[in-house]
Amino acid sequence: MSAPIVAGEQSQINETPQPAADAPAQVAQAAPQAGSQAAQAPVQAEGDIAIDDSNSAYTDDLSTYTASLTSSVLNFPSENGRRYSAFREGTYVFPNDEREQDRMDIHHEMMLKACDGRLHLAPLTNPRRILDIGTGTGIWCIEMGDHYPDADVIGNDFSPVQPNMVPRNVKFEVDDVEAPWAHPIKFDYIHSRFMAGSIADWPKLVQTCYDNLNPGGIAEFVDGDFLLYSEDGSMKDSWLEKWNSDFVRAASLGGRTLRPGLQLEEWVRAAGFEDVHLEKIRLPIGLWPKDRQLASNTSKTFPIYQKNCS
Repeated sequence: MSAPIVAGEQSQINETPQPAADAPAQVAQAAPQAGSQAAQAPVQAEGDIAIDDSNSAYTDDLSTYTASLTSSVLNFPSENGRRYSAFREGTYVFPNDEREQDRMDIHHEMMLKACDGRLHLAPLTNPRRILDIGTGTGIWCIEMGDHYPDADVIGNDFSPVQPNMVPRNVKFEVDDVEAPWAHPIKFDYIHSRFMAGSIADWPKLVQTCYDNLNPGGIAEFVDGDFLLYSEDGSMKDSWLEKWNSDFVRAASLGGRTLRPGLQLEEWVRAAGFEDVHLEKIRLPIGLWPKDRQLASNTSKTFPIYQKNCS
C-alpha cells in the first residue's frame, strides 16, 4: 500500500521549499467553472458549545460548531450494527460511529509518523484561510489551528462527529465537497487526505480545489493505492490477495475508486497546476520490514488494516 502526495503553489510566489519537505506544485489562477447545481452554503449549527474558559485558545468566539445540527443531519441511520451519515444518505458509504472514528484517528497518527511528525509537506507561509475537505474527526484541523493560530481553519464533512471544544480559529461544516462550493472567500491552503472510496468525480474535485485557491494558494492531496501487493510475490494466490482485489474491484464498479493515488498527478496537472511534485510513501503491512522507519510505520498500518477488514 502506498500514499502519493501532490501539492500546489501559485506561480507568483517563488519560495524555496524546506529541506525536509517536498515543494508543492505551482498554481496559475483560474476563474471558477459554472456548476450544474446552484452552490449552496453549508448549513450552520446552532446549539450549546462546551468551552474551556481556563484556556484562552478555546473561546466562544470562533469555536462555533458550524455544521448544520438540524434533526435530519443528526438522525444517523444504523445498519448491521454500524452507524452511518444522515446527510445525503447513501452518498457516503463508510460508517461514522466511534469504531470508524478510532480508525480515522489511527490514520492520522500513521501519516504523522510517515511524514516525520509534519502536518503538511507544503511549504506554507502565514496562511490566513485553510480548508480541510473530508475532515473526519477534525483532528488534523484542530492541530493545524494550534499550529497556525492566526489562520481560520475550516473542516467539512458529511457527518457532524467532530468535538465541540476546539481552538477558537477552528470551525466545522456539514457539506458535500462534490456539490458546487459556496465559500464567499477563497483559501490559501486546501488539504485533502484519504478520500479514496468517497469521491465519484476526482478530476472535478481537484478542479474545484484549484478554482477556490487565492493567488499564491496551495493545494495538497494525500491519497493511496489500496490494492495490496507483495514485493517478493509471497501473497500471490492467497485469500488475502483475492479478498483485497475483489474489494477494490467492487468499489470501482460502484463508482468509487480505491486507487486514486495512481492518478493524482494526472488530475492535478489537468486542473492547471504547474511544477507538480509527487512524493510516494510506502506503508507496509505486517512485521517484515527490516528498515527501522518502515518498521515503525507498520505499528500503525497493521491495526488500521485490521479495522478495515472487520
